[in-house]
Amino acid sequence: MSVRTRIAPSPTGAPHLGTAYVGLINRVFADAHGGAFVVRIEDTDQARSSKASETAILAALCWLGLRWDEGPDVGGPHGAYRQSERLEIYHRHARELIDKGAAFRCFCTPERLAKVRQAQISAKETARYDGHCLALSKDEIDSRQAAGEASVVRLKVPDEGMSSFEDQLRGEIQVPWSQVDMQVLMKSDGFPTYHMAACVDDHLMEISHLIRGEEWMSSVPKQQLLVRAFGWQMPTLVHLPLIRNPDGSKLSKRRNPTSIDYYRRIGILPEALLNYLGTLGWSMSGDQDIFSLDEMRSAFDITRVKTSAPVFDLVKLKNFNGRYVRALDQDDFVARYAEWLSESDAPKRIAALVQERTEAFEDIASQVDYLIGRRAVLAPEDFENPRLETARQIEILALVGWSLERLERWQRDQIHACCKKICDALEMKFRDFLSPLFLAVSGRQVSLPLFDSITVLGRDLTLMRIREAMESLGGLSKKREKSLRKVFETIGAPPDNE
Repeated sequence: MSVRTRIAPSPTGAPHLGTAYVGLINRVFADAHGGAFVVRIEDTDQARSSKASETAILAALCWLGLRWDEGPDVGGPHGAYRQSERLEIYHRHARELIDKGAAFRCFCTPERLAKVRQAQISAKETARYDGHCLALSKDEIDSRQAAGEASVVRLKVPDEGMSSFEDQLRGEIQVPWSQVDMQVLMKSDGFPTYHMAACVDDHLMEISHLIRGEEWMSSVPKQQLLVRAFGWQMPTLVHLPLIRNPDGSKLSKRRNPTSIDYYRRIGILPEALLNYLGTLGWSMSGDQDIFSLDEMRSAFDITRVKTSAPVFDLVKLKNFNGRYVRALDQDDFVARYAEWLSESDAPKRIAALVQERTEAFEDIASQVDYLIGRRAVLAPEDFENPRLETARQIEILALVGWSLERLERWQRDQIHACCKKICDALEMKFRDFLSPLFLAVSGRQVSLPLFDSITVLGRDLTLMRIREAMESLGGLSKKREKSLRKVFETIGAPPDNE
């Protein structure tokens, strides 16, 4: 059997470190066995998917040096490689499942499902679909569809017994069918869910090994039922441990930068980042921790991947990067630095900001240092403000950060409108409202225009500085964050998204 692996990122945000980590393991495993590595775009969430996100994800993976043999940009014999372009395939397979009695049409409204779920939670039962539409006759189904009633296709799940499957890293795993929900396979909008599309595509694209994050382990029983219904063979399963923060929490953009673009923006070398990702949960023989992608390919043995959660530590990454930087000869160092500067349009944007404020070129560095490097480290006393309590400043930073995360267009006017909306909701003077944000972004009480600065810095760096500023002030307790999130939801989406 030919080895074929894949990753299937969803184009719903910035390119994630987890995608790169899983992509690296899939790439080197395929190479170690003379196989092929496939990239497939899972863009069935039409409300959140975007072409810009897809482009950014593919560009980030290319920047890292992770190439693929088949994908939406390079083609291949198993296309299309975007799920939105494969809808008829999923509809055909959904009809086959219904004909075989492995799936059924469900007409339950969201309101009914919410009531059932709440009742189950109150009774301390597993929240799952209650089988309300399982016994509908074909005539009733046809009649309700003819009347235009919305429906979904759900997977039938056994009432008793166990799902049993083998994971190459973890051995045999058993899950009672009573814990498995009757998953929606086809949504009312005609698009498949992950479970349906991934299973069908993995088979048709001849994926031999499913190497993915452990968060997908709970989906295996559903995949088993689909594979059996179609009469297919299950791929070999390998569930990688989730990357964690140094404090043991799940790697999340709310705690640390997770976007590959952030590390590119701050000047991490791609080969250093890829090397560091390669050390997470796996190691070369001996004590070698600096190695190339080719060296990892030659030595890779997936059975040596540890199941304990690997820790992504920015301090260690910078140490890795420093070793790579110092190993460059001087000409390469100059070239790589120049390349890093030229990849961004920041110099041109910065020039537009400082030209009218400059009498001699020596004036420039002191004006823009926080835009081209790290801003000053902040301490609580920097935020002392007789008009603004510390707790209020933390709330402002949190609300702005959450709102900027959702902003679709990263442009000056949209950023300004986003902040103004929050300020109005808090019934504050705009100058007072902006005070902690000025400090968080620039490290100063006075700087170049705030919203222009935020535009130049970009989303990842801006959000990281806001998080760091909140931490310097003591951060939010879980209880306070929960209540503040409710306030945030009442404020609504940023104006750009409305």
